[in-house]
Amino acid sequence: MENKLLHTPEGVRDIYNDECEKKLYLLSKMRNVIRSYGYRFIETPTFEFFDIFGKEVGTTPSKELYKFFDREGNTLVLRPDITPSVARAASKYFPVEKKPVRLCYEGNVFINNNSYQGRLKESTQLGVEFIGENSIDADSEIIALVVKNLKEAGLEDFQISIGHADLFRGLVKEAGFDEEETEQLKNLILNKNFFGVEEFISNYDLREELVALFNLLGKMYASPKEWDYAFSLAGSYPEIKAALEYLKKLYELLEIYDVTKYISFEMGLISSYQYYTGILFSGYTFGSGEPIVKGGRYDGLLSYFGKNAPAIGFALMVDQLLLALERQKIHMNIEEDQEVILYTENNRKIAVASAEELRNGGKVVTLVRMDLCKATLEEYQEKYSGNKLTVLDGEF
Repeated sequence: MENKLLHTPEGVRDIYNDECEKKLYLLSKMRNVIRSYGYRFIETPTFEFFDIFGKEVGTTPSKELYKFFDREGNTLVLRPDITPSVARAASKYFPVEKKPVRLCYEGNVFINNNSYQGRLKESTQLGVEFIGENSIDADSEIIALVVKNLKEAGLEDFQISIGHADLFRGLVKEAGFDEEETEQLKNLILNKNFFGVEEFISNYDLREELVALFNLLGKMYASPKEWDYAFSLAGSYPEIKAALEYLKKLYELLEIYDVTKYISFEMGLISSYQYYTGILFSGYTFGSGEPIVKGGRYDGLLSYFGKNAPAIGFALMVDQLLLALERQKIHMNIEEDQEVILYTENNRKIAVASAEELRNGGKVVTLVRMDLCKATLEEYQEKYSGNKLTVLDGEF
């Protein structure tokens, strides 16, 4: 009879053995990269008050939140996104800090999505938030840090697609679209239905250059040289032109970091999160159907918690990154020199002393009591193949 207690709920799973070791190893490597840029870790609660992720913040829809109640009747949620939690904490602990605050985090997020999508409902993120500086220097540092993390993970073939929130915002403003029309257009773009976008735009009497600028949304560019023609089209639309000029300047700074081979520009890049105000970006690679990193500038989010400060950040999707590494057959060298000492009750004292001496010297040592395990020597050799296998009276 099947034991139902052995199963996990739909959308979550156990991670064990080599997969778990690889995940911890990957996190360790990327943590070191983030620290090298001067970021300091912060831990926020796994669950928060509902309002931290409410509609006003512009994060995950309420129907996709895991909600429950405390003893006082307050509505709590498992965090679907760590950025609002860090924004709350930064507003509380650095309320008048004038210097930039560089924070980073690691933790699991929970989204109650539809099961047919095949997505995990619990996943791990490693992220960074650069708070207190609204500059192109901060933006370029963040993107360079993303690239360095992905390279440290072992990837070489990946792309960071960069867009700007003011492009979409400026276009719908100049077109005079109302809230319903804007939402309809946004959904078409989120679904990459650019034929639908073209058809949608054709239903309105818009100026020719504005229609041409809308056509930018369905295109990818390797460098600003490829959209030079758009600057003349945007001459009468200052918000759109400013966004294009900003992306051009950003590219020049990324050339200094020597990361432009990993950069492309996706003018139609928008997010379901409402709090992004400037550049936004997503990272992609082979072997993952989902982005391996997401981020952007959110200059208004902290004001919701009482601190008027600009910010930019990103979150690495660790589980998607691991999946991509596996499918690309990128090896992670997690193997350590391990020793196994076989002993019995009679020589327990010597075995423990020997193991401790080796451990103090930096070795990984496993103690196995032979008279309890009831395995043959051949079975031990097969199980611990590749390790140094020792008994107290010699070696095999």
